[in-house]
Amino acid sequence: MDMDSVPSVRASWRSAAVESRQAQRGESEWQRLQEEIVACERCPRLRQYCQEVAYRKRAAYRDWKYWGRPVPNTGSPSARLLIVGLAPAAHGANRTGRMFTGDRSGQFLYRALYETGFANQPESYHRGDGLELYGVAITAVVHCAPPQNTPTPQEIQACRPFLKRTVEALLPHLRGVVALGSIAFRESLRLFREFGWIQTRVRFAHGVLYWQPPAPFLLGSYHPSQQNTFTGRLTFEMLRDVFRLAAQLLEEPIQACPEMLSSLSEFGSNGDRNEGNAGCSKLREERP
Repeated sequence: MDMDSVPSVRASWRSAAVESRQAQRGESEWQRLQEEIVACERCPRLRQYCQEVAYRKRAAYRDWKYWGRPVPNTGSPSARLLIVGLAPAAHGANRTGRMFTGDRSGQFLYRALYETGFANQPESYHRGDGLELYGVAITAVVHCAPPQNTPTPQEIQACRPFLKRTVEALLPHLRGVVALGSIAFRESLRLFREFGWIQTRVRFAHGVLYWQPPAPFLLGSYHPSQQNTFTGRLTFEMLRDVFRLAAQLLEEPIQACPEMLSSLSEFGSNGDRNEGNAGCSKLREERP
């Protein structure tokens, strides 16, 4: 070996060692977070409800052993895209133990992820079904299934530290967040403001996109709930287009949404913009 090259080789080895230690530390922190989520007992109403549902079961799932506990995040800490939902479904993730798994919302979501390259298969039935996510992690505002799919403000507040720690665990890989529904969007926006990633006035809409590089982007979508999908408020094509845009933003942001990128020049030095709404008009549909 040329002696002149030794310093650069050593530097390369040191850099690789540092990256390896950081990756191991990230995996360790992620695993600790997952364990704390599953063991959480902060909300007695939710814990009682999840356990009652797991005991009573639905007739179609009488042979299942329900998960019945807080549902951990899905994915890995190396994900570049984070999907934020509202809460596990009583007979979906509360049964299977995996986010958006075992219900109609998940059928919509995972098919969209598969068709946009974020998953290896379009179905998600149970934790051992072979599903793999590519560069995506999935979390929720609340990790326990709430009665009537409606967590209280106090329960949302109790779960906020988990959402913040999830985002922190994904750094520095995180490049964007897709928030499913107005509550997930609101809670994601709260974090974006706390991290200093957004200073503009923001309004939730389907397909709305807010981004102030080099921070991660925030992309909103209607939630794939049965209420939205059965009524046609959210079609599969609409949801797929949101993740198609997310994929483009991760790889080719300028080509993904030129009008949004050009609008960044309209921000002032303090981050304010008069109309306070940046996004792709081809996707955006404002919430009434």
